[in-house]
Amino acid sequence: MTSVDSRQDEQPLEYMARYGDREFRYHLCYVPEHKKATIRVHVHPNGMVQVDAPESAQLPAIKSAVQRRARWIFKHLDDIAERYRDVRPRQWVSGESVLYLGRRYVLKVIESPEQRKVTCKLIGGQLRVQGKDLTSDRIQKAVRQWYRDRALDVFQRRLDLMVESLPWTTTAPAWRIMEMQTQWGSCSPEGAILLNPHLIKAPTRAIDYVILHESCHLVEHNHSPRFYGLLDRFMPEWRSVKEQLDGKAELLLKGSEA
Repeated sequence: MTSVDSRQDEQPLEYMARYGDREFRYHLCYVPEHKKATIRVHVHPNGMVQVDAPESAQLPAIKSAVQRRARWIFKHLDDIAERYRDVRPRQWVSGESVLYLGRRYVLKVIESPEQRKVTCKLIGGQLRVQGKDLTSDRIQKAVRQWYRDRALDVFQRRLDLMVESLPWTTTAPAWRIMEMQTQWGSCSPEGAILLNPHLIKAPTRAIDYVILHESCHLVEHNHSPRFYGLLDRFMPEWRSVKEQLDGKAELLLKGSEA
């Protein structure tokens, strides 16, 4: 599975596949040719099925390849559905847990009639939201903005540190945050990096992995063997970091609690 992708500008086509008495939809993306042109199937953490195929691949061959992977696809879809059964919607009340840099903190809602502006601060083991007329919408908005502010600060510092170790760049590339449903980050053909602010909930090593992944796309714009060689060189343990990150995707991306 993957949730980091550099092909954000493609317009995927949607198709249906059937396996036994079950069916699923998948998004087809045509990608540039590589030395080893293959059809690849990804099941994203939110349950979206994506198929990457070489530009020269014919649709019947693509559909046949997807059909051969149907059992594997349903296994991953069933695993995702099982994990979601243990996730309940957030109510935005005191006592709920929130994640920040891989650690859990307790949400504390403090009504303050004299305070018109809602504030959000991390104090000790609590994320305190304080203000007047604290509806769930206002609390959620305050926490969301706090996450974005922290993401801008932390991501910049981690990116600056990453750049120091990479031989192909001396300054941090242009980047910004953008909420995405299925991706931790992306890199445009022009070299602009997007990072998902929800990533701020993950451990620092996971943040470093995503930043490294997108930084490697600055010199390798595909997922070629050379691209993975760069990941291996600068973060030998990236596979285990990615596995742990994707395994918590429904918690981090959906903002629910376990």
